[in-house]
Amino acid sequence: MDGTIVDTEQYWIAAEHALVEEHGGQWSHEKAMQLVGQSLVFSAGLLQDAGVRLEIREIIDTLTGHVVSLVREEVPWRPGARELLDELHTAGIRCALVTMSEAPLAREIVASLPKPYFEFLITGDTVTQGKPHPEAYLKAVELLQEADPELGLQHCVALEDSAPGVAAAVASGVTTVAIPHIVPLPEDPRRATWDTLAGRTVADLQELVTLRHATTPAPAPAFSGGGRND
Repeated sequence: MDGTIVDTEQYWIAAEHALVEEHGGQWSHEKAMQLVGQSLVFSAGLLQDAGVRLEIREIIDTLTGHVVSLVREEVPWRPGARELLDELHTAGIRCALVTMSEAPLAREIVASLPKPYFEFLITGDTVTQGKPHPEAYLKAVELLQEADPELGLQHCVALEDSAPGVAAAVASGVTTVAIPHIVPLPEDPRRATWDTLAGRTVADLQELVTLRHATTPAPAPAFSGGGRND
């Protein structure tokens, strides 16, 4: 969500600066970049290290409240995001929102959309392990599978902007597209890279899924009388 669909990273950075300075510390751009895409629990820990004398939960609530207040004034959409979501919705392609932001902010963003683009919201407060762990993406796929048991990881595409987010998506096994924003991403042959979502269509996503099917090795033949657990 943050950095892929909406450009709220600057809102988060402003909230971090305000909180650290309120507690007499100093917050730099370099430190802020360490938090991009990370879970809020992780981020709160680094803010404590920077001198914020609050509990983890208090830090998360303060940051989220600050960002929610700014989002209510203006939702800073990323180029092409709403257009792609609208085309996916029209095509009947199911979507889930996977974010390390907590539910109050995610609901605020979703409420500002003109249509119910997202079937599920997987937020940072609904998983036990945040990105870069794949739990959030695996949970999203499991929820989608409830209505479509034949849906597999190979049918799903994740769109991500940050290093932790890309790592989580790749580790989950879904096809992953990186759209770098704020922080550059290293080259990685395991995922695709787009400069922007502007001009991207359902056909582009379908092409990635088709390519994956074409390059995935056929499964080894099964033999009766034995086996192994991977």
